[in-house]
Amino acid sequence: MGSGAPNRHGMPKLPPGQHQTKSWPVLDLGVKPNITPSTWKLTIDGAVEEPITIDWATFMALPQTEDVSDFHCVTTWSLMDSRWKGVQASTVLALARPLESAQYAMIHAFDEYTTNVALYELLKDDVLLVHTWNDQPLPRDHGGPVRLITPQLYAWKGAKWISRIELLKQNKLGFWEDRGYSDTAHPWRDDRYS
Repeated sequence: MGSGAPNRHGMPKLPPGQHQTKSWPVLDLGVKPNITPSTWKLTIDGAVEEPITIDWATFMALPQTEDVSDFHCVTTWSLMDSRWKGVQASTVLALARPLESAQYAMIHAFDEYTTNVALYELLKDDVLLVHTWNDQPLPRDHGGPVRLITPQLYAWKGAKWISRIELLKQNKLGFWEDRGYSDTAHPWRDDRYS
């Protein structure tokens, strides 16, 4: 699909101000935690009925989803047509039974990174906790063993090395949002900064 054809949501494939890249640039906070499948755990807590922590075996036993989507970085590059495999965020969240009052999530990572996401964005079908990229285990540089992918939002909303999803009744800013990045982060609105 060329950059002029619409994506699955009817939007131009390449958002305004973006250029296509063939490689996947590595951006992080300067720390690359050494998390392996045997040491990885994910906690879902906050505004939920039953806080839980799952390990790799439990995660891999959940229904797996394969999807092809694009990855848009606020620094103006877009990586197109990546093949992902993982678990829908909605599937993982359902395990903890979110309260009706839950409206947002704070995503925490093993490198101390945080990002906030509106719950309705997190529940979209193509928002995945991925462990596989283009048929290979997700590389450590890109957040392996598990990271969040949010195709409809700029990529800083998809935390690498995800360790916790904290459901919130009220919004709270994450790392980049607290430093002037947009709270909503919609690429097709060129919604980069607050």
